Amino acid sequence: MKTIDNRRLKLGILAALAASSMSASALEKPQTMEDMWKIIQAQQKQIDEMKAAMKEAPAADTTVASGDVKKLEHKTDVLSQEVEKMRTNLVIPEEAKYKSAYGLGPAASKVYSAGKGLSIGGYGEGSYQARVGDKGDSNDSADMERMVLYAGYKFTDRILFNSELEFEHATTGEGDEEKGEVSVEFASLDFFIDPHANVRTGLVLMPMGFINRIHEPLFYFGNQRPMVEQRIIPSTWREIGVGLFGQITPNLTYTAYVVNGLDAKGFSSDGIAEGRGGGSNAKAENFGYVARMDYEPNIVPGLTIGGSAYVGNAGQNQTFVGRKVDVFTQLYEAHLQWKYRGLELRTLGSWGHINNADLVSASTGEVVGSENYGWYAEAGYDVLPLLFRDTTQYLAPFFRYEKLDTIAKAPVGYDDDPGKDWNIFQVGLQYKPIPNVVIKADYRNFVAKQGPLPDDFNLGFGFIF
Repeated sequence: MKTIDNRRLKLGILAALAASSMSASALEKPQTMEDMWKIIQAQQKQIDEMKAAMKEAPAADTTVASGDVKKLEHKTDVLSQEVEKMRTNLVIPEEAKYKSAYGLGPAASKVYSAGKGLSIGGYGEGSYQARVGDKGDSNDSADMERMVLYAGYKFTDRILFNSELEFEHATTGEGDEEKGEVSVEFASLDFFIDPHANVRTGLVLMPMGFINRIHEPLFYFGNQRPMVEQRIIPSTWREIGVGLFGQITPNLTYTAYVVNGLDAKGFSSDGIAEGRGGGSNAKAENFGYVARMDYEPNIVPGLTIGGSAYVGNAGQNQTFVGRKVDVFTQLYEAHLQWKYRGLELRTLGSWGHINNADLVSASTGEVVGSENYGWYAEAGYDVLPLLFRDTTQYLAPFFRYEKLDTIAKAPVGYDDDPGKDWNIFQVGLQYKPIPNVVIKADYRNFVAKQGPLPDDFNLGFGFIF
């Protein structure tokens, strides 16, 4: 009889533990994923003990009331359901893992890893710039260059929307974009059909170079984007279009779009950047065609080799000094990037050609180069792992050299402008106290073939979320 009482007491204690654990889990919401799993493991242990006791009790003594067993079974079921509810319904933010996807920056790629519904991310950057040497009309400045919000929505596993809304220079000013502007940098729908071929449509980033698609401040050296990827390859260059993206093999990816064409009326001696439509009532009498491929060989981990090309007419059914011309425009680039342990190496070269550049020059009132080119190479190395073995911080000195000329060849009847032929030498430091925050310092030395250019010293910060 004493044995039976002991077993009844054991069952009662276990039932009480089950009830108390349920009430505790309901009142004490875990604050981290680790806390949640500790509670789940403790509850699962209690379930196992209760089931073991239930198996023993009927076999040891058939006089145990079946009602008590049923009550215990019910409490066990309730506890099991509570554990499952915690596993499936309790939402606890996990540490964000930033990873680039489909050619976009890591923060811009958050929607691709979302389960379903809304995804929010963004980045910001600000800097102080001091002009050094022959300043001319230039002044030192402090600027909140960009504050960006990414908003994405995953409708289903196969259809999602992604976008970037950018606020520049902290204010919109009085109709003067130099004081600031608000822009939709991209806004597109992705339709996932097959790893080899998926569809994207909307306001798309042109898949050229490094910076145009991945322009978050943590992922390029220096406070300013490379000049080659501003003047030769416009940044940020986006157009309304539709196209395909995917992988030919696991190591070979591609992107190809048909977009509205450039507008040659916006071309200048500084390049083609002002000819972009940008999705703002863009002229679409002519179309542009752009394609990109990237290859990552298995034999060299961290290496990416690729290139892209853009071709299309830019005349847009307009007259240039009384004539309608196509203004066929071409732009090509090749790039290489290698990331190995703390080392980062990048190099990129680009060349462009503009037909009817003489008529465009006559129409715009300034020399528009019939050819342009630019290239740069840079290297940086994270030195902190050499000093602190397990550090998660990052400190990289870097060096970059750029060579560009927006009027590499003047059109017939026009003189070259040596002031557009630049060499830029840049050195700096990048420090990341945590993986999504960066502090930057750099110095740029500008050397023009003709005419003085001021150097600059830059201090800045950037972040992603």
